[in-house]
Amino acid sequence: MKITHVEVHRIDVPAASPPFRWRDGLSGSAPVGDGAVLHIGTDEGAEGVAVFARPGAYSTLRDLVDRVFRAELVGADPFQREWLWHRVWELDRIHELPLPTLGLIDIALWDLAGRYHGQPVWRLLGGFREAIPAYASTSTFAGIAEFLDVADQCLALGYRGIKLHAWGDARRDAELCLALRDHVGPNVPLMYDGSAGFDLPDAIRLGRALSEADYLWYEEPIREFSVSAYQKLAETVDVPLLVAETSDGAHMNAADFIRAGAATFGVRAGTTLRGGITGAMRTAHLADAFRVRAEVHGSDLPNHHLCMAISNTTYYESLVTSVNVVRERHVDDQGLVHAPAGPGIALPLDFGYGSELLPFVEQPR
Repeated sequence: MKITHVEVHRIDVPAASPPFRWRDGLSGSAPVGDGAVLHIGTDEGAEGVAVFARPGAYSTLRDLVDRVFRAELVGADPFQREWLWHRVWELDRIHELPLPTLGLIDIALWDLAGRYHGQPVWRLLGGFREAIPAYASTSTFAGIAEFLDVADQCLALGYRGIKLHAWGDARRDAELCLALRDHVGPNVPLMYDGSAGFDLPDAIRLGRALSEADYLWYEEPIREFSVSAYQKLAETVDVPLLVAETSDGAHMNAADFIRAGAATFGVRAGTTLRGGITGAMRTAHLADAFRVRAEVHGSDLPNHHLCMAISNTTYYESLVTSVNVVRERHVDDQGLVHAPAGPGIALPLDFGYGSELLPFVEQPR
């Protein structure tokens, strides 16, 4: 079997309603945008797709396919995913590919393989579980009262834990984190995501509050350029750190965080920023060797499959972006997400969809 065509199709990515934000100083939900679908086809009719939904996706991906990717892929064996994964990283050395594009070919090839074999991708990856608990991952709300109300709604809907994306102010965020623990009691798992909003002194200040409130993990408080800053943070606070979400290099970079003792809870292993499914699985296996977690980042369909395949992940991340909480469609009333049943990743092959796209794509943050 050989790859015969590589196409990019433009799609409209609908805006979230209502719009939301991640923290002060960062934009939140994007307006209606020009998303893209990468479509790979073969001489035997097997095909696979991957969705790229970040702002400017269509023009970015079309340029990369026309200029770089098509020449690499046409004529290649679509089942040689390892070879093609390595080739993408080689090409990155010259072309400085945007981080979310590094895994798109890999995702499409895994989708193709699953469709060809009539199996969901999580089964092709080996399969570890058929259900996993979901936590509610909030966007940023106006004040403590709103956060506490959203937390009550999430727990009533069955969510098994709550992760905060707060304002990026160390004092104010610490007050919120302590208030939420006091509000929900000692038995609800709580997490905090700093969206890289702090320097080391403020990260330490906030981390001490999270330690006091017994948070399960402290995620990406500092930009991930400096492993040594994270090493110092890990030495100073008791709350476990979850790191290496946006750092380039997949498992290669995650290894440095782990070796430095900076990944005291674990590392991120989602498809969007870790080099697709192959990169995420490499990261997960690396983390497992050090007996730390590889928490899947994001709630799109490729990451849904990863949750069922990775042994050392704890939860499915389900976004909650409105003060009137609606449980994500993948999450049942017991707060569980069940394994996908369809072949491949089960992304639509029809490129004419609109608002129904949102469950299949990840919101950048």
